[in-house]
Amino acid sequence: MRQFDLTPLYRSTVGFDRLFSLLDAAADTAPTYPPYNIERTGENTYRISIAVAGFAEGDLNIEVKENALFVRGERQAVTSPSTTVLHQGIAARAFERRFQLADYVQVQGASIENGLLHIDLVREIPEALKPRRIEIAAPKALEATKEAA
Repeated sequence: MRQFDLTPLYRSTVGFDRLFSLLDAAADTAPTYPPYNIERTGENTYRISIAVAGFAEGDLNIEVKENALFVRGERQAVTSPSTTVLHQGIAARAFERRFQLADYVQVQGASIENGLLHIDLVREIPEALKPRRIEIAAPKALEATKEAA
């Protein structure tokens, strides 16, 4: 895949550095472990589901910082001197997933079910930023003639 150098854009623009940073991050090859889904569950609700088989609640850390959601997992090694692993197919490696959140997206909660970590998100737009209808007032000359009639 081709790499694009965004350096000339940094020099000739002001205030777009966050956008260019997102483009740089998107161009990098993203890790594929652990697999995840992003679902839209309603008009303003979303769910991120991450496959975390073998991880306990204490092995996972979810953190929101600015507009980024970080999910980290580090499985504590459980070794018993009386057992020997003949084949290890369940991944036990540490991971970190980062999701960029849009403005006004908040984390509602998280739960683990059937080896999946579910993180529920909701977009709550402040009332001041929601579209509102502006009524058109009648001209004052017309109002005066309506009142006289």
